[in-house]
Amino acid sequence: MIGLRKFSLTLLIFMLVLTAAACGNDTDAKPAAGSGEKYSFKLAHITPTDHMWHKAAEKFKEELEKNSDGRMTLEIYPASQLGSEADMVQQISSGSVDFGLITAAYMSSRAPAFTAWFAPYAFEDLKETNAARDTEIAKKILGTLDDQGLKGLDYLFAGNRVMLFKDKEVKKPEDMKGLAFRVTPSPPLQDFYKSLGASPESLPLPEVYAAVQTGVIDGMDMDLDATITNKYHEVAKYGAVTNHMVWPSVAIMNKDKYEKLSDADKKIVEDAIKTAADYSANTRASQEEEFKKTLSDTGMKIYEIDQKLFEPYIKQFDEKYGPTDPLIQEFIDTFRK
Repeated sequence: MIGLRKFSLTLLIFMLVLTAAACGNDTDAKPAAGSGEKYSFKLAHITPTDHMWHKAAEKFKEELEKNSDGRMTLEIYPASQLGSEADMVQQISSGSVDFGLITAAYMSSRAPAFTAWFAPYAFEDLKETNAARDTEIAKKILGTLDDQGLKGLDYLFAGNRVMLFKDKEVKKPEDMKGLAFRVTPSPPLQDFYKSLGASPESLPLPEVYAAVQTGVIDGMDMDLDATITNKYHEVAKYGAVTNHMVWPSVAIMNKDKYEKLSDADKKIVEDAIKTAADYSANTRASQEEEFKKTLSDTGMKIYEIDQKLFEPYIKQFDEKYGPTDPLIQEFIDTFRK
């Protein structure tokens, strides 16, 4: 009887060992989705390294590498190192670059629905603007990139747009009449300034400082971040903090590469860009008063213009652009109070 018990115990232990070994071998053969994949990603954008979008790109890199336990690395190419935004988007579409932070102004030339983000005075402040990222209409606009070999991931915000003037204190929209004004070459932005009576000029950014200094242009549409980093306060005496338009960059990825990621790795990418976007908006919002003080301390007169004075021009924009695209109209209907 004792012999039989010992035999039974030995047999039971043997079976348990075999089962454990089989499970171990099974785990080795079928690792968790994406757990063994390694990625060396590239990201491109246009801003200098002291701009908030570059800092957001660094945050994205940090989150990717941390949450993937080092399986995902990211090389960042700032300040248009890889060419114009058109060049960057082409590289992302072809797969030679993986990610880009591309201005909605440029993306609107490829997918007109992005024009919606330039509806003047659509948001009260940067906090409200950032919350709009998670709305259904914002996601629908990202989805318009699907047929271009691109995956729209999210939006990143820095500062809203303000108006800088060389030597004229503009106090109402009518004071803009006849001014040569540097505006990003995007139809909605140019149309807005034309409606104010200004003459929009599409100068490349590297030429703007000298153009204001020499009087070729009378001012520019800009944000406070770039006003400081590009030292425009040295050539423009007046800064109207109108915050009249938001200025998103669109976080995009090569669509094929996105779709080949495991679900787990897609989540790592999406969570990382979301963290970077929140970091960008929240950090920038907390800097508003600091930036205004910095510019005031340099001698620039910083002031505000009442939003109500722009109401006829807001209506004009909505009536022109709303009917051009159902998504633009939905955006306007969603956010106009």
